[in-house]
Amino acid sequence: MNASDAAPTAGQGDDLPAVAPQLRELRRRASLTLEAAARAAGLSAAHLSRLETGHRQPSLPMLLALARIYGTTVSELLGERVADRDAIVRSADMEPTRAGGWTYVQAGAPGRGMQALRVQVPYGSQGDIVRVHPGEEWLYVLEGRLRLRLGDTAHLLAPGDSAHFDSLTPHRLAAEDRGGVELLFVHTLLQSPTAALCLGPLTGELP
Repeated sequence: MNASDAAPTAGQGDDLPAVAPQLRELRRRASLTLEAAARAAGLSAAHLSRLETGHRQPSLPMLLALARIYGTTVSELLGERVADRDAIVRSADMEPTRAGGWTYVQAGAPGRGMQALRVQVPYGSQGDIVRVHPGEEWLYVLEGRLRLRLGDTAHLLAPGDSAHFDSLTPHRLAAEDRGGVELLFVHTLLQSPTAALCLGPLTGELP
């Protein structure tokens, strides 16, 4: 089982009309075949093809993986247009987007060495997806409680708590409470031959 099993099919949840054409365009711009891009993202070529044709919705971890592989940002994958290198991002200019059950809002400008998002993770959504990729991540809990697993250690973060870690450490996020959790999320956009990996669910629950 891999990360593709966690993404809803088209028609489930909100539609993301800009994602499919952007995924195809950016893959071709990166001079990657469908098979090569899928292999780098830990997906099957058939699943990536369904994402590019709009028959499946990508989860947020998938979007992060593909953004790194294509040398871009999640905002560009979604077709969002913000003034390049603009230091100020107005809340009125950013529309919430749903992907794989998560809701997020771009909180930083594109074209930078890191990407900032405001993320809402509902209870029971993608808590079994383990991510491993080059770079660093920083997150800050705004509301609710977050269950963060880093390697073999589980942490419970309350509002006001934060975490800053090497993204090569296997990690996964889950909302502890049924009301979900909202957090600020910042990650670097380092490029690497290993790009980003979304590993399948692990057996057992978070301790």
